[in-house]
Amino acid sequence: MDARRTALLIMDIQPGIVERFGDADLIERLAGAAAAARAAGVRVIFIKVGFRDGYPELKPDSPLRSRVAELGGLIEGVSSDVHPAVAPQPGDIVITKRRVSAFGGTDLEVVLRANGIDALVLSGLATSGVVLSTLRQAADLDFSLTVLSDGCGDADDEVHRVLCEKVFPRQAQVQTVAAWVDTLA
Repeated sequence: MDARRTALLIMDIQPGIVERFGDADLIERLAGAAAAARAAGVRVIFIKVGFRDGYPELKPDSPLRSRVAELGGLIEGVSSDVHPAVAPQPGDIVITKRRVSAFGGTDLEVVLRANGIDALVLSGLATSGVVLSTLRQAADLDFSLTVLSDGCGDADDEVHRVLCEKVFPRQAQVQTVAAWVDTLA
């Protein structure tokens, strides 16, 4: 692995989302992955969900609109910050998205290409949401992919298991955080 051509994406790790889908162990693993990535020269990119006040990005009858409300609103500058336990550090990049995929309506691909990044390590909440959607789009864009199986979580443990064991391996390496960190040494 060429660290300079790799980015760790930590996606949707925000307080309202973590409270619903995550746990302290997941956050601790992601904080460790981020620290190890930085030490190895791997770019750390945080993807967060954020909307303008009043949700002009969402149709009034959008199913996403009600889910966003359940997660604390996710309003930019008010309730859309990255979880403080894995807060971005100097040199990290933060990208705000308005859809499920990290690529949807963002400049993520521009940032990756400008930095010569062609390998992505995916983590975040939820496995069946942002991780799955981002993996599919990244694969179509010809990125080399790794998914951190215990760096993701989902409300449905069985869905998480099937995605990590059966679906993701078709397009990505699937590793634990510890196994991936060991490759950085």
